[in-house]
Amino acid sequence: MAFIPHTEADTAAMLGAIGARRIEDLFEEIPASLRIKGLAGIPEALNEMQIGRLMSERAAQDGMPLSFLGAGAYEHHIPAAVWAITTRGEFYSAYTPYQAEASQGTLQMIYEFQTMIARLTGMEVANASMYDGASATAEAALMAVRANRKSKSARILVPTTLHPYYRRVCVSMASNQGLRFEELPYCTAEGVTLPASLGKYDGEDVTALLIQQPNFFGRLEDVDALTDWAHERGILVIAVVNPTSLALLKPPGKWGKRGVDIAVGEGQPLGVPLSSGGPYFGFMTARMEHVRQMPGRIVGRTLDAAGREGFTLTLQAREQHIRRAKATSNICTNQGLLMTAATIYLSLMGAEGLRRTAAVAHARTRELVAALTRLPGVRQAFPGASFHETVLLLDRPVAPVLKALGARGILGGLDLAPYYPELGFALLVCATETKIAADLERYRAALAEALQAARAA
Repeated sequence: MAFIPHTEADTAAMLGAIGARRIEDLFEEIPASLRIKGLAGIPEALNEMQIGRLMSERAAQDGMPLSFLGAGAYEHHIPAAVWAITTRGEFYSAYTPYQAEASQGTLQMIYEFQTMIARLTGMEVANASMYDGASATAEAALMAVRANRKSKSARILVPTTLHPYYRRVCVSMASNQGLRFEELPYCTAEGVTLPASLGKYDGEDVTALLIQQPNFFGRLEDVDALTDWAHERGILVIAVVNPTSLALLKPPGKWGKRGVDIAVGEGQPLGVPLSSGGPYFGFMTARMEHVRQMPGRIVGRTLDAAGREGFTLTLQAREQHIRRAKATSNICTNQGLLMTAATIYLSLMGAEGLRRTAAVAHARTRELVAALTRLPGVRQAFPGASFHETVLLLDRPVAPVLKALGARGILGGLDLAPYYPELGFALLVCATETKIAADLERYRAALAEALQAARAA
C-alpha cells in the first residue's frame, strides 16, 4: 500500500471542501523568503533495485566489527522467530488500543508483557512500557516525589555509579520541575557506593534513593543494606536494573526487608537488536500502593457482560485521557513494537533460557578479563562480584588503544576518561553469550599488538 493513499481525486475533493485551489495555498502564510525551491545535494530518485544496491553498499561500509561494548546497550542472541513474529502485520502495524473490542490481541500482548516484567523484577505491578531506560529513570524520580507525600524536599540521591547518560537525562527531564538530584560519591577502590557513606543524610528530608544493579561499572552494589537504610528513614527506593541479570540476581522486589518501591530499566537486552542507537524501550514496575502514580498506561484482565475473559486499558494516568492537572506525565504512548518483541523473546526463552543466557554472558566476561589481565600493562580496576562487564586499567591513554583496535576490526569497549577521569586510563569492557573462545583470543591478541606498538612508538 502506498504510504499516502489519497488519489488525485481525493485530494481535489478535500481542497474543494475547504475552498483551496491547490495544496501550496495551505502554506501561503509562510513568507516567500523562508521557502526553498529545492534541496541541494539530494540525488535523483532511484528505483527499488537501485535503492537496494545503494543500501547494501552503505551497510558494507560499516563492516562486521567484533564488539565488546556494553555500557547500557548489549549484544545478545535473538532467536529468528522473535522478529519473524513481531513483524507480522497483526503486530507490526497495530496502533494504540483505544477500542478494546477491536484491540484484544494488542491488549493481551501488553498484559502478558506486564506480567512477565512484574515477575522478573519481583514487583506487584508493571505498566505498558516506557520510551527507554534513561527516561524511565527520570519518570521514576518524578513518581517518587508524588508517592512520598511525607517528604517535601524533592531531593533524589543519585550514586555516581548510575549510568552517566541516565543522570544527565534525569536532570534534563525533571530538574525544571523542582527535583534536586544530589550525586553520591563511590569508593574508587571498590567501584560501589558504600552504605556507610550515607550517614551524613541522617535526619534530613530526602525523597528517594536511586540504586543501579549491576552498576555502570558492572559491579554489584550492597542493595540490601542500601535499601534498608533508605526505608528506615522514610526514603523511597528506585531500582535501575538490567533485565537479563535478574535471571541470576536477587530481584529488586526482594531487596532488603521489604523490597524497593519502584523498579525501572532498559528492555533492549530482551530481543531488541543493536540498531545504531535505537529505538529502545524502558520498563517500569512498582509496589501496588503506588500504582496510581505510575505514568503511561496499564492493561488489565477482566470479564465482559457474558462472563468471557477480556483485556482493557485499566489505568491511563496521562493528560491525553484525564485533566492535565491530574496527569502523572505527558508520555503519549508506549514502545509497543519493541515491547512486543520482548514479550515474544521472553516467551521463547523461558526462565531457564534466560538463566542460561545470563550465566554464559557472566562466564564469558570472566574469561575475557582473565585473558586480558595477563597482558603487561592491563589490570582489573575493582575486585569483587560483577555481572557481564567490568573496568580494566591500562598503562596508557585508552582512546588511541581503542582506535588501534578499531583498525583491527574490534570495538574494544568504552573509554571512561570523559565520565570518570579520576580512574585514570580506564576501559569498560563487556562480553555476552554471543562471544566464543576464538573471539576472546582475537581481542587478546589484538590488544597485545596495540599495546606493544604503542610502547615502541
